[in-house]
Amino acid sequence: MKRFRQFRTDAATRDIYADIRISASDFIYPYFVVDGVNEIQPIKSLKGISRFSIDKLLIDLDETVRLGIDKILLFGVISTNLKDELGTEGYDPNSLICRAVRAIKKTFPTLQIFTDVCLCEYTSHGHCGLLDGERIDNDSSLPLLAKIALVHAQAGADFVAPSAMMDGQIEALKTILKIHQLPTKVLAYSAKYASNFYGPFREAAGSAPNFGDRKTYQMDYRTLHQGIDEIEADIKEGTDWVMVKPALAYLDIIQRAHQKFPEVPMTAYQVSGEYALLKNGAAAGLINEEQGFLESLTAIKRAGANFIITYYAKDFVRKGL
Repeated sequence: MKRFRQFRTDAATRDIYADIRISASDFIYPYFVVDGVNEIQPIKSLKGISRFSIDKLLIDLDETVRLGIDKILLFGVISTNLKDELGTEGYDPNSLICRAVRAIKKTFPTLQIFTDVCLCEYTSHGHCGLLDGERIDNDSSLPLLAKIALVHAQAGADFVAPSAMMDGQIEALKTILKIHQLPTKVLAYSAKYASNFYGPFREAAGSAPNFGDRKTYQMDYRTLHQGIDEIEADIKEGTDWVMVKPALAYLDIIQRAHQKFPEVPMTAYQVSGEYALLKNGAAAGLINEEQGFLESLTAIKRAGANFIITYYAKDFVRKGL
């Protein structure tokens, strides 16, 4: 009889045999940025998370950096009157995100900045690409996504992260960055599924589509092989890192992709709905918050994620988990 209980007899023994450990350097912390001054806007559906104007963001970042978190992901939340059919605010060199990147780099030069590259945050229709009637025009969207990435890179972003799920978007971004001889890398939202777990994010970012849904370009979660194929295509187009989003419902995709492409850093996004479910479950007394997040984040790393985007990153480090 093989005896395994000897590996679990007490906390010290369990710690010795723990294969997976999470540190602050594993995290990418998301931030929502708004225009204005002295703005901190709590997000009701994301407990503990707020939108910040740039001045307040810099103050919050001071704690983030002191906690040892050295990577952040920025989302711009712009007013409705700045949105149009072409998302022109997104590729304005003085856009909200560009101003935020420059301010952050001036204050925290070693902090790695990732910026989301998509049209949904800037278009009046709220979809991730240009429209031809009510249908997405994939190929016409690519130059605009490239222009957004370009201004972010010129502002000082370390990574641009295209999330539109347009075919050919990685090649478009890598080409424009190469033409302008910019060192900015690309984190591809390679396997981004049409998920029910995005609800709180759309409130936070103000990016819900005005009609229809995104199932024609985000991936169907019933597929088995498309996620791996999408990741492989992005790698062939030259992406530096890849991502699976959401994380917890797609641990199998993370694991399979990591095993097939071990040389490419894998990022997983514990999305807003996953965060909210754990937070709300803890508030209702159904689970222990700290242990629930520790277990879920450990599962994501165990599946093969090198980096995890999570709204819980600061709490994780603060609580010494």
